[in-house]
Amino acid sequence: MSFRDLVALLREDVRAILDRDPAARNPVEVVTCYPGLHAVWGHRIAHALWMRDAFWLARVTSQLTRWLTGIEIHPAARIGRRLFIDHGMGVVIGQTAEIGDDVTILQGVTLGGTSTRREKRHPTVEDNVVIGAGAAVIGRVRVGRDSKIGSGSVVIRDVPPHSTVVGIPGRVIFRESAEAVDLDHTDLPDLQAATTESLWRAVRELHERFARLERRGAAESDGDGPLGAGEELHDRPKP
Repeated sequence: MSFRDLVALLREDVRAILDRDPAARNPVEVVTCYPGLHAVWGHRIAHALWMRDAFWLARVTSQLTRWLTGIEIHPAARIGRRLFIDHGMGVVIGQTAEIGDDVTILQGVTLGGTSTRREKRHPTVEDNVVIGAGAAVIGRVRVGRDSKIGSGSVVIRDVPPHSTVVGIPGRVIFRESAEAVDLDHTDLPDLQAATTESLWRAVRELHERFARLERRGAAESDGDGPLGAGEELHDRPKP
């Protein structure tokens, strides 16, 4: 990569934050005060060292970046352009993770692995994905482009493109077309509340049906309807 290309890449990283964070006021503030940006730049150095087989030095660079920012990115992880790690404290990105372009990751996110073998064991996150605070994407799964992962979700299965995922384990609750992508991660449905409301409606309907059956039984047992429980035919009054 030439010096001009490097400068263009660094400017892209800064511009991505200015475009996606309304709290960012100017490039100087972004460069000096955004740990997510520092973590991305530190990773670019560590990854370059890793690709040149300077493994120990790459890990040292990664650890220094972790101490400074609270964000841990393994130097072997592959990240695309314009990654925005917002706040970032507690973010962990594993060794074989792959991240596409224009991805947004909030604090506390884990891109973790489940296998102990030396293989592809971390997630692949495609372009334009938003991962909410505290979410975990675990194992060799793929998150399709233009998707959003709700805060606190645990994703253990592949996510189709243009999907919204919430819950533990994460479930796809909404899919939209590529022409109508809405990546506002603050506007996610409350799956637990919706499920609770659905159960409450079912219980209420059952209660009302049972009450109607009780009233009907009482009406039938007062002598005007069919025979009541324990009533004999000769006990009925003659007309």
